[in-house]
Amino acid sequence: MPDPTEIIDPDSLPKVEFAFPGPLRDQLVAAILDGRKVATTSLLIGYECAGEDLRKVGARATVMDSADRPVAVIEVTDVRVAPLGEVDELHARDEGEGHTTVAEWRAAHEEFWHSEAVRSELDDAAFTVDDTTPVVLERFRMVADLRTP
Repeated sequence: MPDPTEIIDPDSLPKVEFAFPGPLRDQLVAAILDGRKVATTSLLIGYECAGEDLRKVGARATVMDSADRPVAVIEVTDVRVAPLGEVDELHARDEGEGHTTVAEWRAAHEEFWHSEAVRSELDDAAFTVDDTTPVVLERFRMVADLRTP
């Protein structure tokens, strides 16, 4: 639970964006804000293509909405790399998207990862995932809700 007495400067933190601006990002941000989303999965190759390091436990970031407004600050509580085929039901549910099985979660993620937008970002028009694809499994907690009351 966020500490209401803690002073957090969201402008001093790196930004984190979930999906691309639009309905999916709006859904994911809403799930973070209402506490349903406490986990996320990313492609390891996405970090490599962007030249970014994985976030570390304890790292904080400012969550941006589709309009590029800061809406929350999250803190990483766990991060690990695993093959896609090892994602379990708990992680899938904790992503807060309403999936009740790993198969549902996987189908939705494959649709996103195989999208033109992701393939363009990776500069690979034929990119696809399988059970061996390395993914980054991250857990986090919200430490500040930045929306004005």
